[in-house]
Amino acid sequence: MTMRVRVGQGFDIHRFVDESDTNRKLILGGVHFVNERGLVGHSDADVIAHSVAEAILGACGLGNIGEHFADTDPKWKDVDSLQILANVSKMARDNNFEIGNIDCSVVCEQPKISVHRDEMQKKLSAAAGAPVTVKGRRAEGLGSLGRSEGIACWAVAVVTQNA
Repeated sequence: MTMRVRVGQGFDIHRFVDESDTNRKLILGGVHFVNERGLVGHSDADVIAHSVAEAILGACGLGNIGEHFADTDPKWKDVDSLQILANVSKMARDNNFEIGNIDCSVVCEQPKISVHRDEMQKKLSAAAGAPVTVKGRRAEGLGSLGRSEGIACWAVAVVTQNA
């Protein structure tokens, strides 16, 4: 039996809500960052969980997050994005893929990712059913991310499939 290795890349970006909107929570990697501005989005706008889900879908050739969890579907309004990630992980397994690992790079000026990195990695790994690592990076003042207008995340997933 031959084992195929596939790689997928995920990306997501969300802008911060207006400073006057104090009701929106900032959720990253399934963790609530208290006293930080939230991100605009249909679900909880968790850019890390979304990019991980995108990477898995891409590696498995299963389309993209918008095809499966449309931002026009009320079912996904304000949903915990770890639920979306768990659903994507199940889709991968249902299609005979095994997720090896996922690595993420989060780009933002604020908040500091390292403060909650271990907790995020545990929650993301549990939802994905595979190891997920998270790294924080600054944009060094460059562009919209450097001006603290939002947060972006890139993720890479490795999956295997017996052929």
